[in-house]
Amino acid sequence: MRKIDSSDRPGNGYSGNQHSRPWARAALIYLFLALTACTESQSPEPATPPAGSVDAAACITGGHLRVVLAGGLRATLDWQAHEMVCEGMPRPNETGARIRLSGPLGHDSDAKTLTIILGLPHLSAGVTGAELPTNVTLVEEGTGRFYGTPDTNSCWTDVTSHQLIEGSSGDYEISGQLYCALPLPELNGSTSVTFTELSFTGRLNWDQTESQLGESL
Repeated sequence: MRKIDSSDRPGNGYSGNQHSRPWARAALIYLFLALTACTESQSPEPATPPAGSVDAAACITGGHLRVVLAGGLRATLDWQAHEMVCEGMPRPNETGARIRLSGPLGHDSDAKTLTIILGLPHLSAGVTGAELPTNVTLVEEGTGRFYGTPDTNSCWTDVTSHQLIEGSSGDYEISGQLYCALPLPELNGSTSVTFTELSFTGRLNWDQTESQLGESL
């Protein structure tokens, strides 16, 4: 009778099954990879907003912009609060404020986003006024086309309403009309944009300390 060696007993380093059935391990690996791929395929893809879409929730009730553009950009804009972004904040060094208004340029799948930035260096919180010198920039998002004034000598804004919104944290509702005596030249091209009057109602937060609207305004 053969004497059983201790190395043959299970639990004492016995590894016969690890080498006698390699197909079993391969099957387990295949099953794991299949389950992982299935899980990943069920994960929702991040939504891609259509061209020209904006964050509609970023504007206030009553927000709007109306203007007829000619020249390098031809469009009749009549943006309402539900389809536009409106925000504003103080300019650097406590020199006035700037207002950003964005909305659709065009329709359907061909629509782009147009951003209009007004820099008013002489504006103060809650104050209205006529013929306030204004720096104007138009940005056709996604195309690299920029239009703007080199200074505040050719555009002016009549601020007709500028009131603190009750219950807000420093938000003001601001309304007015913008006039430009000269076309806005394309900053990186040869065309220009003209308009006679731009009317708007937007939001301006005088308590914000940082700006993402560009240090040049």
